Amino acid sequence: MNHTVRIWDLPTRLFHWALAVCIPGLVITANVGGDAMAWHFRLGYCVLALMLFRLVWGFAGGRWSRFSSFACSPTRVVRYLKGQNGEGADVGHSPLGALAVFALLGALITQVGTGLFSDDEIAASGPLTRWVSSAVVELSTRYHTDYGQYLVLGLVGLHLLAIAFYAFWRQQTLVRPMVGGDKTLPSPAQPSRDDAASRAGAAAVLAMCATVVWWISGLGA
Repeated sequence: MNHTVRIWDLPTRLFHWALAVCIPGLVITANVGGDAMAWHFRLGYCVLALMLFRLVWGFAGGRWSRFSSFACSPTRVVRYLKGQNGEGADVGHSPLGALAVFALLGALITQVGTGLFSDDEIAASGPLTRWVSSAVVELSTRYHTDYGQYLVLGLVGLHLLAIAFYAFWRQQTLVRPMVGGDKTLPSPAQPSRDDAASRAGAAAVLAMCATVVWWISGLGA
C-alpha cells in the first residue's frame, strides 16, 4: 500500500522555483552587460535574500526541509552508493542529494557574497567595495566573474543530470513533489508541517531577510 506524504512545504517549493528563475537571469544579464547590469544586481539581491531565508528555514522549516534531516555523513553516503539504503533515505533528500544541496547553497552564498565586493572598473560595483581593500575587491571580482559562476553552473548541471537519472533509470520523478509538495512512498513517513501558521512564519522570515539585503544594498550609496 502506498502512502501520500507532504514532504516539501510551500515556502521550500517557492524558494526552489524562485532560485530556478533567478540563476538563468543572472547568467543572461551578466553576459549582456550594459544596462542589463542593473537587473543583474536586482537578481543578485533576490538570491542573497533567498539564501538568507533558506539558512533560517533549514532550522525552522518543515521536517524534510531542515538540515537535520539531511543524512549525508560519509558512512551514509557510502551505504547509499552500495545500495544499502537505510530507512527514510529517499523520503526527503537522499545522502547524495543532501551533499549536492549543501554544495549548491555554499557556492551560491559565496557567489553572491563576492558580488557584493566586486568592481568591473567600468560602471558596476558592489555595495561593499568601499569598505574593503583593493586587494579584497580584486580577489572577489576575479572569483565572481571567473571561477564562481562556472562552479555554480556546473553544480546546476549536475542537479539537472540527477533529475534525469532518477526519471529514466530509477523511474522516480523529483520534479512533481517539488511542485505539489507530496510524495508517494511505500511506507508511512512523518510529514512536513505546511499549514497557514508555518507559511505566515516563512513570509515573516523572508521579509526580515529582504530588509537585511535592502540595508546591505544601501551601504554603497
